[in-house]
This record gives sequence, structure tokens and C-alpha cells, in this order.
Amino acid sequence: MKDKIQEQLATARRDQILDAAAAVFAERGFHLTTIKDIAKVAEIADGTIYNYFANKTALMIGILERLQKTLQPDAAELPPPSTDLREALRAFLSYPLKALHEDHFELFRVVMSEIMVNDDLRRQYRERILAPTLELAQSYFRHLATQHGLDAERADILLRSASALVFGFVIQSILGDEMVEQKWDRLPDVLADLLLNGMKGASE
Repeated sequence: MKDKIQEQLATARRDQILDAAAAVFAERGFHLTTIKDIAKVAEIADGTIYNYFANKTALMIGILERLQKTLQPDAAELPPPSTDLREALRAFLSYPLKALHEDHFELFRVVMSEIMVNDDLRRQYRERILAPTLELAQSYFRHLATQHGLDAERADILLRSASALVFGFVIQSILGDEMVEQKWDRLPDVLADLLLNGMKGASE
């Protein structure tokens, strides 16, 4: 019981540090932020952070892992592949769009701004987060295509198209596109229709 309580306390402290890091990175940017800045916001000693994270890059990886969990639904939360194809696509797309919108794109801004200029972080993101996330999502898309008699290989490209469209709409919203913001709740339906036509197009 004691070990479990200690584990829960460590998880809570880790989350506390990541919350502070995300807030400071979003406000000041990765390079201008110091461990001291993060410790001040977290209301802990500087040295406490090093008990959980080796450096700022490790902190950013922790934030990346949070973003992955935000964008990737658990298999149990998705409709089975035998479900109506459009509804399955809509459910798959709704999860990241809803999660990013509720977060006000804070994690997205923090992560993407640094990935564009940090080679090491970009590599770690690709290997530890993007690749396994795509692998899981690709499996679901392929099952969808096979279940509904469509081209499974084309599903791989359509999955990446879906990802690109989601991130594209996020960027448009961040840049102040009022129409995208006003119609945010309709995006899963529109994107599901686009993908459905793309998947069916391969079988015609």
C-alpha cells in the first residue's frame, strides 16, 4: 500500500511539473525558459524537477506524451470496424478535434513551435510518439477498409490526410480564422465525408 501511495504522489508531482512547464513554455518559448522559471510556477525547488526530468528536452518529451494521449483515443472508445463507415470515421476524427479545442491548443502550440527548430526533439517525437500513434491508427483504418470492402492500402494515405486536415484546421484557428472557430463542431462531419469519398473512390 505504501509503494502505491508513493507512486501516486510521484505521478501527481510529475503532472504538477509538466503543467508548469507547459504554461511557461507557452508564455516564454522553449529557449527563453529556464528550469528556475518552471520551478517557480510549480512552487517547488529547482532540484526537485531534476528528480523527475533530466533537462528541458525531457520536459518537452513529457509534454509530447501528453499531447499523444490527447490526440489518440483508446481502442475501446472507437466504434468497432463493422460500424457504419461514416460514423466510424466521424468518431475517429472527433476525438482529437474535441481534445485540442478544449485545451485551447496550448500543448499543440508549445510542441509544434519547438519541433520545427529542434532536430533532436523532432527525432524523438517521430520515433516515440508519431510512429507508434500512426501504427495504431493505421491498423484501425485498415480494418475499416477491409470490413467495408475498400482498398486497405489507400487507407494508409487517407489516414495521413486526416491527420494533416486536423492539424491544418488547428493552425487556421490559432491564426484567427473565425469561420473555422465558429464551425468547429461541424468539422468531424465534413472531414468524415471527405475521407469516405476518398476511400470509396478507390473501389470504383
